[in-house]
Amino acid sequence: MIHIVLFQPEIPQNTGNVGRMCALTRSRLHLVHPLGFTITDRHLRRAGMDYWHSLDVHHHADWAAFRASPHAPRRLFLFTTKTERSFWSAAFADGDGLVFGNEGHGAPDWLHDEIGEAQRLTIPHANPALRSLNLSTAAGIACYEALRQVGMG
Repeated sequence: MIHIVLFQPEIPQNTGNVGRMCALTRSRLHLVHPLGFTITDRHLRRAGMDYWHSLDVHHHADWAAFRASPHAPRRLFLFTTKTERSFWSAAFADGDGLVFGNEGHGAPDWLHDEIGEAQRLTIPHANPALRSLNLSTAAGIACYEALRQVGMG
């Protein structure tokens, strides 16, 4: 199983899209609070459609609670624009966690430090004038690459 970890997400539609993908791929979704919306937000429900009831989702009060959870992944990879290491070079394994910062600020420096340079990855793109992909798009790309490597389909 792949774990998708959203650190303090701000946009309900992105979280709903990621939740739908997790339900379809049987990946576990971790939501690290505080969230920028309420979990009952109509935009979240609309984006996740009728998949939300099938989702393996875990809520964590903060990063420390996530790390202490018995459901947390063993190994973490942080997806960030603050590294040159492409996710194509990573060797993912069953049980890995793919961590994504929020839409407005990404992941804080302390989280980069905790995860470490060797576990920071970026999704390359062709236009250096643009900053990054949408959160749900990036999570989808990363999740499916990890699943490909661990043998899903």
